[in-house]
Amino acid sequence: MELKVKDSTLITYEPAGKFEETRFEKIHNISFEQSTQASAIVAQEIADLIRSKEAAGEKCVLGLATGSSPINVYAELVRMHKEEGLSFKNVITFNLDEYWPMDKSDVQSYHYFMHEHLFNHVDIPADQVNIPDGTVDQEEIKPFCIAYEAKIKAAGGLDFQLLGIGRTGHIGFNEPGSHFNSGTRMITLDYLTRADAAGSFRGLSNVPKKAITMGINTVLNAKRIVLLGWGQNKAEILKETIEGEISSIVPATYLQEHENTTFVLDDAAASELTRVKTPWLVGTCDWTKELTAKAVFWLCEKTGKTILSLTDKDYNDHGMSDLLALQGSAYNLNI
Repeated sequence: MELKVKDSTLITYEPAGKFEETRFEKIHNISFEQSTQASAIVAQEIADLIRSKEAAGEKCVLGLATGSSPINVYAELVRMHKEEGLSFKNVITFNLDEYWPMDKSDVQSYHYFMHEHLFNHVDIPADQVNIPDGTVDQEEIKPFCIAYEAKIKAAGGLDFQLLGIGRTGHIGFNEPGSHFNSGTRMITLDYLTRADAAGSFRGLSNVPKKAITMGINTVLNAKRIVLLGWGQNKAEILKETIEGEISSIVPATYLQEHENTTFVLDDAAASELTRVKTPWLVGTCDWTKELTAKAVFWLCEKTGKTILSLTDKDYNDHGMSDLLALQGSAYNLNI
């Protein structure tokens, strides 16, 4: 398929698991060769939404994420503002989270990140930007969080929520153990989350131990959700999120219950999905020499046998009956 970079319909939501090859998948997902390519398509969907809301005389309410995943999405939105006249005057934004304590001027703050990558470069009114405040006194955090939720509701709710995913399966800073009905609140960060951020903070000891985050329920109330997943290091948690059971141990699995969520991935991030890693388990294959070798080695690991010990039954029991039929027998295939 020839990819039209500006065609946001490529990521239009469809029910998950519609076809035999995707039968294990519980969240709609699309993968692209490059994350830059995918980011441009996501940015186009956001731009289309902003323009349609503007044409209707309505505000467009966006939930925004930070981290490395959305950087190219924001860069493309800035480009469209400067080169194509995309206006943000009708946009209201709510950011997912912020470290606590954290000063707004700190280069590690999400307030700084958002202004550096998006807000300083577009025409969004300052009073329409909302980011959790990392300077709130501890005794004022609960009232602040209640007010943040109320402000989202007063704006009409989130039209679109952009997400990344952490290696713990967190969305926003909803770490393992987060309840599906949770709202904006203070949370203690998982060690793995802090370890992943240590490089940016010049050491683990400098990473804040707490954060203010929108809750799972806050996110699930968005009308449209797009989660970005890039790179091999996210592949395992994405497989667990897309194909696993809903569990507070992997908070992102709650997205299986949302009826308009799409995961936009690059090929590396999608590499552990069953239809990619072991396609013979979910349908017929074009048995190239490379795929045959991959499948046989996988079967050896699965059964604990050497190649020459594999039997017809082993191949049939593990989704490779068509490969066996092609070769005639396990003996021929093994040799």
